[in-house]
Amino acid sequence: MNIKLVDKKISDIDSEILVEFLTKDELPNHKKAKILQNAGFKAEQDTTCFLYEKATLFCGIESKKSDDVRSAASCMIKMLKSSNYKSAKMSVIGKSTLSALVEGIVLGGYEFNEYKSEPKKAALEEISFAIDDFELGELETIFNEALIIANATCYTRDIVNRAPQEINPQTLAHAAQTLAYDNSLLCNILQEDDLAKENMNAMLAVGRASVHGSALVHLAYKPANPKKVVTLVGKGLTYDSGGLSLKAPTSMVTMKMDKAGACAVLGIIKAVSELKLDIEVHAFIGAVENMVGGNAYKPDDILVSRSKTTIEVRNTDAEGRLVLADMLDYAQEKVDADYIFDFATLTGACMIALGQYTTGLMGHSHKLKHDISRAGGDSGEMISSLPFNRHLKKLLKSEIADISNTASKPYGGAITAGLFLDKFIKDENKNKWMHFDIAGTAYTESPWDCNVYGATGAGVRLMCAFLREAK
Repeated sequence: MNIKLVDKKISDIDSEILVEFLTKDELPNHKKAKILQNAGFKAEQDTTCFLYEKATLFCGIESKKSDDVRSAASCMIKMLKSSNYKSAKMSVIGKSTLSALVEGIVLGGYEFNEYKSEPKKAALEEISFAIDDFELGELETIFNEALIIANATCYTRDIVNRAPQEINPQTLAHAAQTLAYDNSLLCNILQEDDLAKENMNAMLAVGRASVHGSALVHLAYKPANPKKVVTLVGKGLTYDSGGLSLKAPTSMVTMKMDKAGACAVLGIIKAVSELKLDIEVHAFIGAVENMVGGNAYKPDDILVSRSKTTIEVRNTDAEGRLVLADMLDYAQEKVDADYIFDFATLTGACMIALGQYTTGLMGHSHKLKHDISRAGGDSGEMISSLPFNRHLKKLLKSEIADISNTASKPYGGAITAGLFLDKFIKDENKNKWMHFDIAGTAYTESPWDCNVYGATGAGVRLMCAFLREAK
C-alpha cells in the first residue's frame, strides 16, 4: 500500500473515499450532522461510520491528541481494508499528530499472512494526505521519519511472528547479517566455539540441549562525530520450552515471542541508521533456544558466568536472565557507552504487575527513567517504573553460589529479575543502564490501539523517540 503526502488541498485530490476525523464537539456543526446522527454515529473514540453513498468514512476521536489520532487511524484503516475501494484521502489533522496518523495506518493495517495458503488481499492501494493549509516542507520530514519508524516496527513484528521452525538462533543471526548488508552496518557473529573462548558459560548452558547452536550477534551503526554512544542488548530466545523446568502446554503457545527483545534491538538499529541520527548504536543479540534433552542444563547446576559470578540454577525456565548476564558483561567490555539498554520478554510477573499494555522499566538513574518515560509519552508506548529495593535483593541469595537465578519467594518477580541483571552491571555503568521488561507488551492475542494480533514491535518507537532527543 502506497502512503503519500500530497501538496494539494483535499478537494483537489482525486480519490474514491474521503476520510474525516470528528470529535463530539465538531459533530453538531458538520454539514452531514443529521445523516450521521440518524446513522447513530456519536463521534466516540474509535467508532466509525461509512456513508457509502457519500463516499465518506467518518472516524470518531476523543481529541486531536496523538494517542487518540493513532488509535482512530488504526480503526479507520481496518475499515478501509475490509472494503473494495482502491484509494482514500484525508487531511493532515495537525503538524504534531502527523506521526501518529502515519503510525496508526501502517501499524494498524499490518497483517502477517506468511503462512496462509490463500491470504486475502485488500483492494486498497493508496492513501493520500492533503497538506491543505500547511507548508509541504514543514510536514515532509515528519512524514518520512514516521514512515521509517513505523516500517522498522513492522520489520520487528515480522521476525517475532515467524514460527520457531523458521527462526532459530542461526537463522536469527542470518537475518541480522542481511540487515547489516542492506543498511551498511558493521556485523560480527560469535558461534559456540567463540562463546566458549569468551567464557560465556551461562549463555551456552541455556542452549546446550538445542540442535541449533547458540550465537552472539553484534551490529554497529557508526556515523561520523556521534554525539552519544548507545548499547542495546536483546534477549533472543528463539523458542523457550522452559527446559527441564518444562512449561505447561498452554504456556508454551506463543513462546516464539521470547525473541522479541532481540527483534526490537534489530528494529531500533534499522530505524536509527535510516533516520541517519548522529548517535552511534551497538546492538548485541543473544540468540539461543531453550530445549529439553539428555544434555540439558538442570536445576541445581552451578554456572560460572563470563564475569566469574557463580549462579545457582533453581529453575531452567528463568533462562533469559542467564543469557543476558553474559551478554551484558560482554557488551560492557566491548563498548564504552553513554547508555546501556536491555530489552527482554523476561517475566510474566511484569504483566501481572502492570498489565499487558505497559513496559516495565528498571534501573538506578531517576533522570534517565524520567527521560525515557517522556519518550514513551511522545511515542505512544506506555512505560512504568518498577523500583529496586534492598529487601527484594536478599531473595536472590544463594547458600552455595554468588547468586540464585530465581528468588526464594514469588513476590516482586519482575523486580528480582531486574536485580539479578543488576548484579552484572559494572559499578561505573549503574546510572547508564536501564532494563526494559516487554513480556506483556511485545505480543498480544487481543488487538489494542495500533497493535494487531501477534507481535507489536514494542520498544522500537519508544527508543527512536528517546534517541532523537538524546543529549
